[in-house]
Amino acid sequence: MTFEEAKVFFEKDRFATKAAGIVLEELDESHCLCTMKITPDHLNAVGSVMGGALFTLADFGFAAASNFCHPGTVTLSSQIQYLSAAKGTFLTAITRPVKEGRHACFYETIITDELGTKVAIVNATGYRK
Repeated sequence: MTFEEAKVFFEKDRFATKAAGIVLEELDESHCLCTMKITPDHLNAVGSVMGGALFTLADFGFAAASNFCHPGTVTLSSQIQYLSAAKGTFLTAITRPVKEGRHACFYETIITDELGTKVAIVNATGYRK
């Protein structure tokens, strides 16, 4: 799959791309870079980015990264650590493989805002059919 083919394929993930506004910026076998502009729809009652919005950004990055070279990869588990409230208006998620096994894979996603604030870290385990 090429990057352009991946962009077309993952546009079908309408919750991430349409509702959340996530954009797939870069994708290859070594990393995935996704961005999301923070809008009022991403905020919780106290005015911070909702945890679910952050998790959606990381989950989309994992899906794109893990399926780029190994289509059919599904999530077995994910764990998110919220580190800080986003201080900017734009989020970036970089997902990288930690270990690629025959059936299991492990990825880490780091989410930052444009000011350099590390907002969250997500560790995901996938299964390759």
